[in-house]
Amino acid sequence: MTKINRSFYLGCAVWAYKDWVGTLFPPGSKSAEFLRLYSRRLTTVEGNTTFYAVPKPEVVRRWAEETPESFRFCFKLPREISHSGHLRRKIDATLAFVDLLRPLGPRLGPFFLQLPPGFAPDQLGDLAAWLEAWPLGQRIAVEVRHDDWFLPPHEQALQQLLETHGAGRVLMDVRPLDLGPLPGAEQDLQRARDNKPSVPLHPLHSGGFAFVRFISHPDLPLNGPLLDEWAARTAQWLAEGVETYVFMHCPLEARSPLVARDFQQRLERATSVPALPWNTLDGQDGVQQLSLF
Repeated sequence: MTKINRSFYLGCAVWAYKDWVGTLFPPGSKSAEFLRLYSRRLTTVEGNTTFYAVPKPEVVRRWAEETPESFRFCFKLPREISHSGHLRRKIDATLAFVDLLRPLGPRLGPFFLQLPPGFAPDQLGDLAAWLEAWPLGQRIAVEVRHDDWFLPPHEQALQQLLETHGAGRVLMDVRPLDLGPLPGAEQDLQRARDNKPSVPLHPLHSGGFAFVRFISHPDLPLNGPLLDEWAARTAQWLAEGVETYVFMHCPLEARSPLVARDFQQRLERATSVPALPWNTLDGQDGVQQLSLF
C-alpha cells in the first residue's frame, strides 16, 4: 500500500473573499461563515490580515473555535514590525504578537516575516538578533526582496542563518505573470507586478519545511507547466520529509482556488497526498464544479 504523505498544506492568501460564494463557498454563504467554510475546503491560509491589523484576543479565540485542529494559519508579522526600522527594536512587539495567537494551538503553522525591498544584506545582523529572540516552539519563515540576497556570498550567509535558527525561507514564484497578457486584466497584472517584485527564484528550503507563494497568471491554463514543475519539486521534498506549504495567489483573486485545485490534481499524479477536503464536498453543498476553462 502506498503511504500517504500528510505533511502537505495547500491554500490561498486570504480566507474571506466574497466572490468565492457559489464556487469555493456554497451559494448564499455569509461573510461570518467564510473562515469556517474555507478551513473545511483548503488546509492552510496566509494570514495576510495581520500585516495590516492585529486581531483582538476574542477574535483569535473565535478563529480557533471555527477551524479544525488539522488546519494551519501562517500569519504574516505586522508591518509595524517588519517595515518600521530595525527589527531588534521590535522584539517585544514580536513576542506579544506571537503570544496573542497562541490560543490557536496546533493550528499555528509557520509565521511569516516579509522584509521590505530596502532590507539589504548589510542588515543581516539585525535579522540575526531578531531570530535569536524568536520564541522556541514556533516556526518562522523569512521572505527577502532585495536583489543582493540572491547573490553569493549573501545567499549562503542567509541560508546559514536560517538553518542556525530553524527558520524557513519563503519562495515567491512570480514567473507566471510574464507568461502573457489577459485582455481586461492589464491593470491587475501591473498591480500584481508592483506588489510582488520580480525576485529570482532559487528553490531552497531550511528549517525542515518549505514555504511557497505561487503568483499565478489569470489565464489559468498558462500556469500548467510551472505547476507541474512545482508538483515534481513538492513530491521530492515530501519524499525527503520536508513539510511543505503552498499558497496560490492570482491578480484576479476569484481564480486562486481554481489554481489550488489544479495544483492538487497535478501533485496527486506525482505522489500520494491526502485528498483536498474541498474535493470531497462536491455536489453536497450546492457549490458548482469549478473548471479551468
